[in-house]
Amino acid sequence: MVFEYQGIKIHWLRHAGFWIEFDNYNIYIDPYELFRTDYPKADIVFITHEHFDHCDPDSLKILVKSGTIIVMPEIAKNCLKGIKDVRIEIVKPNECRDLGIIKFCTIPSYNTTKFRAPGKVYHPKEDGRVGYIIEIKGVKIYHAGDTDVIPEMKELESKIDIALLPVSGTYVMTAEEAVDAVKLIKPKIAIPMHYGTIVGTVKDAEKFKQLAQQYTQVVILESEDEKK
Repeated sequence: MVFEYQGIKIHWLRHAGFWIEFDNYNIYIDPYELFRTDYPKADIVFITHEHFDHCDPDSLKILVKSGTIIVMPEIAKNCLKGIKDVRIEIVKPNECRDLGIIKFCTIPSYNTTKFRAPGKVYHPKEDGRVGYIIEIKGVKIYHAGDTDVIPEMKELESKIDIALLPVSGTYVMTAEEAVDAVKLIKPKIAIPMHYGTIVGTVKDAEKFKQLAQQYTQVVILESEDEKK
């Protein structure tokens, strides 16, 4: 299933991975454990952080071509094993860049209530992981990365057309918490993600839709990338 908005097509690649196509350009975000090998080559790949389910060298090898731009925070740089002939853009939270094809800004992505041990969250703010606001022909798409509800989301209020939000809990927002994010961001459309592989199920996405649809349009995508 593909979701189309103002000529921009958005495909879900399972977990937190997406493929966005427009005007013969192809953008990927956090591709992970791809089963297919026939995807169009990437013009740009966005990586939110270094964890294996967001920065997967094997999936990147399927997608990149000579000159592909890979955008990532410094903490993710070491996951580019065997990736050659690409242009790497290292980013920090709270900055904006113009890549010609698209513009984008970064936003912090971190935990406040999900802990690996007492006092230690899975994704500390100081590590510099990011979410992305990608602007394509005036349309703004927010990929939140691995995050809880954070104060910075308030800055996005009514500025986002499509919000891609994690809903599985454990390492990221629960479905109920993602609804709180929707209330802060006020996107035109929300698409749940980060479920169906490592943690979370489609029930989390359905619960999110049930609770959030009074605030925004919610679209649950079927995965483009399934094992045959």
